[in-house]
Amino acid sequence: MAAEQDTRVERDSMGELQVPADAYYGAQTMRAALNFPISSLRFPRTFISALGQIKLAAAQVNEELELLDPQVAEAIVAAASEVADGKLDDHFVVDIFQTGSGTSTNMNANEVISNRAVEMAGGELGSRDPVHPNDHVNLGQSSNDVIPTAIHLAALSGIAKSLLPALAHLQTQLDAKAEEFMPIVKTGRTHLQDATPIRLGQEFRGYAGQVDRGIRRMRHAMNGLSEVALGGTAVGTGVNTHPEFALRVCAKLTEMLGSPIRETDNHFQAQSSLDAVVEASGSLRTVAVSLMKIANDVRWLGSGPRAGLGEIELPEVQPGSSIMPGKVNPVIPESVCQVAAQVIGNDAAATIAGQSGNFEINVMMPVAAHNLLESIDILAASARNFADQCVSGIRATEAGARMVHNGLAIVTTLVPHLGYDRSAAIAKEAQQTGETIRQVAARRADFTEAELDEILDPETMTDPRLAPRVSLG
Repeated sequence: MAAEQDTRVERDSMGELQVPADAYYGAQTMRAALNFPISSLRFPRTFISALGQIKLAAAQVNEELELLDPQVAEAIVAAASEVADGKLDDHFVVDIFQTGSGTSTNMNANEVISNRAVEMAGGELGSRDPVHPNDHVNLGQSSNDVIPTAIHLAALSGIAKSLLPALAHLQTQLDAKAEEFMPIVKTGRTHLQDATPIRLGQEFRGYAGQVDRGIRRMRHAMNGLSEVALGGTAVGTGVNTHPEFALRVCAKLTEMLGSPIRETDNHFQAQSSLDAVVEASGSLRTVAVSLMKIANDVRWLGSGPRAGLGEIELPEVQPGSSIMPGKVNPVIPESVCQVAAQVIGNDAAATIAGQSGNFEINVMMPVAAHNLLESIDILAASARNFADQCVSGIRATEAGARMVHNGLAIVTTLVPHLGYDRSAAIAKEAQQTGETIRQVAARRADFTEAELDEILDPETMTDPRLAPRVSLG
């Protein structure tokens, strides 16, 4: 038989509880761990780091306001720094699916910081002396304002440090391909049917433009996330906190994160809703939809190699089949599409969570946090991987250019000269006979070879400014 785990006795307002002897968390965390054996999901590193930063800044401010003994504040700052740096992550054990306010995780942080600070001071774990989890670590705070603030800080960090750089990198790669492919004229497609010519570079310029606007949307969402609930305590009134507490803590958090953090000017909306989280999640969903469109276009353009469109070649990164030798699949774009689907699902969960603001508090904060932060992480990783393992290695083939003169949609440029109906008849005849538009037009209209060269020039079709100016007589 395995030896029983060593434990110690911790206490909270409900009584005594056995806690692992080497754990920094206490009774409230232990109760939550026992109450919510739901999943293996835990808050991510960015969120735990944000909690540590909030507790650190709070201790510094409470000392400045002469509400906290300097030695106690110093001990809290040291322990909270370890939380922020990821040294105590193993002691954050509460499931995502817990109390809707995230109180269990706030207390998890309070207890870990308290016990670690006590240990640093030479005290006994669980003694709460000289640092108490509620009276000292949580001074001037409530789970109801700390948890939404931590969500915002974690999201801001993830967007600024991971997602925006990854999207910028992808945009750079797409812009480079747009420039490389600009000389290549190919058949455009609308409704999956042939349309007027377009440059392959113009298609990629469109993709780069989608990513650019995704970056703009995320920056706009960051502005909403920079407004935090801290200072409202239980219901938004700020009971049991100093009037200057939140303003000063936000100043310190701004310095720590390098992003502007400001106290909300309306605590009641900040604590009763998750509107900024819902907005940010919606922006992430939009980015995901853009990436799915781009990835699917790339898959189609690279389909083949013999029975597909084959207008581009994608980098070959792994064998594609366990039964068909030599088959290679567009696995990187497929991965992007799967990430996009997950982000869209995460947004649905975050949206439902946002609807659960009942009177003065939202009661789905943990699940909103999980889905928002996961979306940021996987979008960032996927965008960078797409750029590096697919987009940067795309090569153009001759297939697109080869099909341009066989396309029927180039008949469009005959319309100013012949009118819509005559041009449509030429297109139908070309389709029936298998001839090109030029061949039928040469037979059915009074054009010289030079005139047809000018009118049916695919390159001028990709830039209307270069097309000849004519009008029907």
